[in-house]
Amino acid sequence: MKILILNWRDSKNPKSGGAEILTQELAKRLVKKGHSVTQFSSYFAGAKKNEIVEGVKILRKGKPDIRHPFSSVHFEALRYYKSNEDKFDLVVDEVHGIPFFTPFYVRAKKIALICEVAGEIWDITFPFPFNYLGRMIERIYPKFYKSVKVVTISKSSKRELEHIGFSKNNISVISLGCNVPIVSNLNGKNPFPTLIFVSRLTKSKGIENAIKSIKIIKEKFNDVKLNVVGRGEVPYVRKLKNMVSKMGLEKNIEFLGFVSEKEKWSLLEKSHILLVPSSKEGWGLTVHEAGARGTPVVVYNVEGLRDVVIDGKNGIFCKKNNFTELARETIKLLSDKKMYKKLQEGSVSERKRFSWDRTTDEFIKIIK
Repeated sequence: MKILILNWRDSKNPKSGGAEILTQELAKRLVKKGHSVTQFSSYFAGAKKNEIVEGVKILRKGKPDIRHPFSSVHFEALRYYKSNEDKFDLVVDEVHGIPFFTPFYVRAKKIALICEVAGEIWDITFPFPFNYLGRMIERIYPKFYKSVKVVTISKSSKRELEHIGFSKNNISVISLGCNVPIVSNLNGKNPFPTLIFVSRLTKSKGIENAIKSIKIIKEKFNDVKLNVVGRGEVPYVRKLKNMVSKMGLEKNIEFLGFVSEKEKWSLLEKSHILLVPSSKEGWGLTVHEAGARGTPVVVYNVEGLRDVVIDGKNGIFCKKNNFTELARETIKLLSDKKMYKKLQEGSVSERKRFSWDRTTDEFIKIIK
């Protein structure tokens, strides 16, 4: 089968996230199973316009505007498909707030891959009127996808998709795998309390709340350290660093930016707890990445994270989604060695249940 994937970003994009990891891991396994896969995504500075990545043909054209959610890649995708429509048997329309509107121009079989419903993230991330336009599009576009099979990554996302107008019977859920290898020794933690935040640095991911929680945690554990792993827009990262400075937390919080996969594994293994104060997730891939290294999580009780975290087994839910509760639950876990050991073991156990091969098998059943 010849498959075309339309996604606003590819896995090499500096702004890529869990959805792009899913896309690449799925695509390369489909290639190994004999399918031809082409991904059409936006161009970014320094990228090649055409390249082969693990057997997947990547084409890049069009560029998102960082000031708003709309991108020329959606228009360029339409132009590309109309010039090459006879080359593909299946088109995957990957939706990140703004769909590619393939029902209007794709005659081949179609699947909509939707990791999450943006919802309130529009208001957190974009100013008026772009937040309003984004919300309006998200309410309207499901009407045009009534005959398109929808694939999502969690029961939470499925419920949200039903809420905005997708048919319950037309949505399939696939599980996500994890690339991080499972650690053999659970005792490789730093001698001082070490926390870690792993995500793109945006307000919706809760980095500001993670920083504020350290001020409280420091009152109990003066030598606490928070490693912040991930990139963000330069002005926002500057704002975060100024925030840390004003709070007097320079010795407690370090911004590491982008790190290699192996370095991320090492940081997760040495950390005691992963903090995930996100406003919502499609799934929460970093939870299993941390679990592979024997690191439990303290998270907000939100969509997506409810699917990947089992409270009291591989992590702890905050009773209220604010930085005060994030700090309180983190202090409790750092202070309770018996509970901590239980969550470490549970984290590894949960990680073992998922793989990208399983994800691919589930996807192939859907396209068949």
